Amino acid sequence: MQNLIQKLIALTAVILTAASAYAHTPLCSCYDNGDGTVLCEGGFSDGSSASGVKILVMDASGNTILEGAMSEDSEFEFDKPQGDYKVVFDAGPGHEVEIDGSDIVE
Repeated sequence: MQNLIQKLIALTAVILTAASAYAHTPLCSCYDNGDGTVLCEGGFSDGSSASGVKILVMDASGNTILEGAMSEDSEFEFDKPQGDYKVVFDAGPGHEVEIDGSDIVE
């Protein structure tokens, strides 16, 4: 009986851990402002702020050309780079969002 209770406790812990992992999915969208700048907005699926989350702007070769962080309003604005680029919303391992520059439109 005690073994069954231990197994149920372990199973409950696994389920709760998995549920909390899915409840904190990173979200990020970027928009071309039409004036040579790009605005990115971020957050998490549970409503958490993305304030302070690292943002990388990378060129086609994977080199970082700009590094910053989301503002307290969970926004990041930057000058649109020439050529191909991507934006990486980096909230830690397993919590990254990559947006190709060709997908960022007005």
